[in-house]
Amino acid sequence: MRLFIPFIASLFIALPAHAGDDLTARDGWSVTPTTKTFSALVKDTRAAVKANGMIVVTQAGPTAAAEKRGITIPGNQVIGVFNNDYAVKILDTSTAAMIEAPIRMYVTENDDGTATLSFKKPTTVFAPYADEGGAALAALSIQLDVLFTQIAADAGKNMD
Repeated sequence: MRLFIPFIASLFIALPAHAGDDLTARDGWSVTPTTKTFSALVKDTRAAVKANGMIVVTQAGPTAAAEKRGITIPGNQVIGVFNNDYAVKILDTSTAAMIEAPIRMYVTENDDGTATLSFKKPTTVFAPYADEGGAALAALSIQLDVLFTQIAADAGKNMD
């Protein structure tokens, strides 16, 4: 027990060192690095969401609140994306699956001043409900994978 407590404490002390790490590919995620600044990518992601027939349902991030507390952290914004058409269709397959909506897109500022747009693929997000939602939920998840991939591609395009 005496060794366990210092081990656990060391984990928490080490956590802040990762606060500014650039996101990299991971299982079930789409990660799109861009040459855009953080604020430009947030703006362009919101525009791409709208252009692809979806809606920004939520938007939150710790950067501005941290700044008000005198703490500087890299830009960090979670944008919740969905629309009522998909909500109704998913509810028809699985009531429980709707806890996952909206799907979150994640804009993070990189060490070099550029930004990355990431999201968990809807097929990954809705996988725990596969038995309940069946083939219909699987098909909707695939449609959403394609749609969110298009949003990320559109948001990441340079409009020079």
